[in-house]
Amino acid sequence: MSTLSVCVLDISVLLYTPEALYDFPDKEIVLPVGLLEELDAVKLELGEKGRSAQIVTQILDECRQYGNLAEGVCLPNGGKLRIELASPESGSLPYNLDLQSISNRVLAVAWTLSQKNKNVVFVSQDENSRTKAGLLNVQTVFYQGNRLDDSILYSGMHHFEVDKKKLRKLSNQESISTDEIFSEQQQQEEINPNEGLLLSSPEALDEEVLATFNSEKNCFEQVSKEQGVWGIRARNPEQRLALALLQNPEISVVTLSGKSGTGKTLLALAVGLQQMMVENMYSRMLASRPIFPMGRDLGYLPGDTQEKLAPWMQPIFDNLELLINNPASKSFSKRDSYHELMNRGMLIVEPLTYIRGRTIPNQYMIVDEAQNLTPHEMKTIVTRAGEGTKIVLTGDPNQIDNPDVNLSSNGLSTLVESFKQSALAGHVRLTSCERSPLAELAATLL
Repeated sequence: MSTLSVCVLDISVLLYTPEALYDFPDKEIVLPVGLLEELDAVKLELGEKGRSAQIVTQILDECRQYGNLAEGVCLPNGGKLRIELASPESGSLPYNLDLQSISNRVLAVAWTLSQKNKNVVFVSQDENSRTKAGLLNVQTVFYQGNRLDDSILYSGMHHFEVDKKKLRKLSNQESISTDEIFSEQQQQEEINPNEGLLLSSPEALDEEVLATFNSEKNCFEQVSKEQGVWGIRARNPEQRLALALLQNPEISVVTLSGKSGTGKTLLALAVGLQQMMVENMYSRMLASRPIFPMGRDLGYLPGDTQEKLAPWMQPIFDNLELLINNPASKSFSKRDSYHELMNRGMLIVEPLTYIRGRTIPNQYMIVDEAQNLTPHEMKTIVTRAGEGTKIVLTGDPNQIDNPDVNLSSNGLSTLVESFKQSALAGHVRLTSCERSPLAELAATLL
């Protein structure tokens, strides 16, 4: 049996990408036991480092189910994970390496192992640590692994290319059967209720067909191209699908995910205003967001509840102001504002803190930044919905401020995965930033 090469991971790697533990297939990953104590201290910090430390500890706890970590456990990628219990003493190390630093302690373990096995690599993102490793004649590499993004999650849409003739034929049909789209092998794939279908052709770049899957009729129903609400129109297929899901009264839960500037909150609010003010489908609109600061918190805020909430809810107010003052909308008086809606009890903005125990009937409920919710909090919110209530959840799983959840374990991602087979739910991941060219560049590159 061949011996796996050994990779000793520095804490800088784990704090940069917690999932790095799975990025070394067919390798034995070694973590010094002292690194666990350091993670315990770091996970109490607010912000990205604390969140990463939390995720690492969760992953290690999951790996513990596979066996004894001190002896080593096999990972799904063919690799192995082991916790090194032996701690080198400072007197046995060259250059009198200071073991007060966790990176030095990890490097010391890598050096000790390299004395017995030359096939040991020290993996770090810290330049000084890699320089020290070179002085100790320990092989070292710079970790360049990519962070996971929401592309691994359910997108809510299939995209297929067909020839121009078939595309034009299908565009004249109100409904499209699955036999017209999928081959026999593809039909075995799962098609979820309300899932989108985007058909395009390389021979006709300006033509496309967008449809949603009706699970009761077992066919795709076309989405109208002339789709707009409250004076705004969809700018891309994902936004068209989002509007179709939001305006469908048969769908009780709509989830919209995507990077900043894709229009998630704006679309949700526009449909809410239209269906509440014009179509009289709901008695009022309730908007809320989890209270999680980005970076360091400012501390306590003065004023009553509404004044304290104002900074947190400002993104919702900004979108409402844009919609209400939209000259393309003829449905609302210019002298009105979201303040008048709130005074008339038609718009309620409140924290999620006090939602437990309530029943919310006949309302259009928007929860923004839902990626910061835990699955338990998400369950508490969705189970508040009474008869005739629609819940819209928006968020970006790549921008999480809650250290207790990660990309796949947050409440938004959990709900999307759990509800995707239900006809009461619809989901779409928006990918194109429509806020501005600068916002698109920042969302993509940063």
